[in-house]
Amino acid sequence: MNDQADAAPSPGKVVITYLEMRARPAHLNFAPPSGELAIVQAKPPTISFYRYLYDTVGGGWQWRERRVMSDETLGAIVQHPLVETHVLYADGTPAGYAELDRRQPDEIELAYFGLIPEFIGRGLGRYLLHWAIDRAWSYGPNRFWVHTCTLDHPKALPNYESAGFRRYKVEEK
Repeated sequence: MNDQADAAPSPGKVVITYLEMRARPAHLNFAPPSGELAIVQAKPPTISFYRYLYDTVGGGWQWRERRVMSDETLGAIVQHPLVETHVLYADGTPAGYAELDRRQPDEIELAYFGLIPEFIGRGLGRYLLHWAIDRAWSYGPNRFWVHTCTLDHPKALPNYESAGFRRYKVEEK
């Protein structure tokens, strides 16, 4: 592990941490938090609904990359048959989403993951993450990976690590 992973970033810099799993974790916690929960795959998501999820989940965390994409470019990604958008609903309201990208053979990327701000702090992130891990491993990949950075929610990295992801690369940009 790189010592830089736990160091504060230099002023104006962002630390990006890459994590992976090479095997399905032995223990996943599927105990749902309270409330009526459902995870539904948008097959495929409409561009407007995807933008709503992306902007609402990532708005406070400076997610920008997909905001500037044209509808055509974004659609080519999120409506690809090997990209899955799974939406967590809490009591009938979208609460967050997990995007699984299976376009690379033998590996799956947790491309985007997060909760709508009003649902943070209720245990839903752990629930959705464990569900996404189980879903990814159901395809039998050799590797499941994700990256996060110091601009994401402060609990993102600890949540990924407690779920079984291990750091394999850290970079500062």
